[in-house]
Amino acid sequence: MSPSQSTRRDFLRTGAGVAAAAAVPYVWTSAYARAEDKNDRPNMASIGVGGMGSGDGRSASRFADMVACADVDRRHAERFAGDKRFGGKCKIYTDYRRVLDRKDIDVVTIGTPDHWHSKIVIEALKAGKDVQCQKPLTLTIDEGKLISKAVCASGKIMHVGTQQRSENRSMFLKAVVLALSGRLGKKLTATCSIGGGPGGGPWEPTQPPPELDWDFWLGQTPKVPYTPQRCHGNFRWWLEYSGGKMTDWGAHHIDIAQWGLGYTDSGPVQIEGTAEFPDVYPKDFDPVKFFAGQQKLKNGYNTALRFKITLTYEDGNKMIVQHGPDNGIWFEGEKGKIFVNRGRLTGKPIEEIERSPADKEWLDKEVIKLYKGMQPGGHMRHFFECLKARKFTISDPFTHHRTMTACHLCNLAILLKRKLRWDPKKEDFIGDQQASALRSRPQRAPYT
Repeated sequence: MSPSQSTRRDFLRTGAGVAAAAAVPYVWTSAYARAEDKNDRPNMASIGVGGMGSGDGRSASRFADMVACADVDRRHAERFAGDKRFGGKCKIYTDYRRVLDRKDIDVVTIGTPDHWHSKIVIEALKAGKDVQCQKPLTLTIDEGKLISKAVCASGKIMHVGTQQRSENRSMFLKAVVLALSGRLGKKLTATCSIGGGPGGGPWEPTQPPPELDWDFWLGQTPKVPYTPQRCHGNFRWWLEYSGGKMTDWGAHHIDIAQWGLGYTDSGPVQIEGTAEFPDVYPKDFDPVKFFAGQQKLKNGYNTALRFKITLTYEDGNKMIVQHGPDNGIWFEGEKGKIFVNRGRLTGKPIEEIERSPADKEWLDKEVIKLYKGMQPGGHMRHFFECLKARKFTISDPFTHHRTMTACHLCNLAILLKRKLRWDPKKEDFIGDQQASALRSRPQRAPYT
């Protein structure tokens, strides 16, 4: 059994209870049974329809009827709902909770800023919806635990938007197969180059536009005056709402790297690294106080500009996460080295396989096995195929929780400026109370 196949079983055995999830696979529901009739498809809604959220909603509408959308910026919602492919059926809400109240909605896509993901996901599951959510799924480590438990308790299907697991001509899947197969060697190093982050600011606060509910946008995070650079596409450069490149491209490449190392149901045991940050931090910076809203930074981007972090796993395998020099992943062992990104899969081991018909056939078959016996292709199509079959997708929340834990560990190591030791079974830091306190964050009322 491959690491990806064992992930859910191990999680249920160790954390969430087998009984809660026993009914999840292969339970056919009427909404998705009806989907075979093009005139009677499941109803869906999209929550957060700015950048990626709007794209996800439009992609999903090929398989379901878009009947509602919600966004705290009414301009986004109006633009999205006006898409002709929805046939004028998409009702606009500014409060996502009104969407979840509707009993006629079977599935939701979530494309809000990162700090809203876990709350909306959990509430959607409790409301009986199947869920597709953009990556990164979480803002903190403990949010991943809560989502995993909520999925198991709900009996619903959840899918994460890490499309490298499905698309890009299966190049990432092939790289994972090669890494897991031993053809590169027994001891592996995966190096992820994910690009550097931007600097900017400080900026003067101003008044939010009338169509934006700024307090609702901030949600559980500390209340601050509106600054245009804080929201919409730029939210990812603020630690209050995201994690910079570590949770942006890192959520993709660290995911593939950890899969290839065989740790989709576990994680590193040691994390250390260095980073350069924008000049917005006071000398007495305390991340615990900062995330609680008790310490202020200058009003500018505050995620890492450049960095190099090493994660060490129990078997001695390593992952290096760095800003450059090229966007992609290297897998290297004593027998060979390959490189993969969204444009190419290269290296002597893959070249040798391409020259051998028998090896090519082997690789293609192993990719199908890795993809749970299904045909890789469109990521959203895969979600709806799994909804009909009532089984978890290749981008399930359990493995993604482990991916995001690795991403968060990287950020915490460079913020705390010291080596961290991590227990992947207990999912806690070893001998470091300050780091343990950063597994979660205080939540601002009334958005707790």
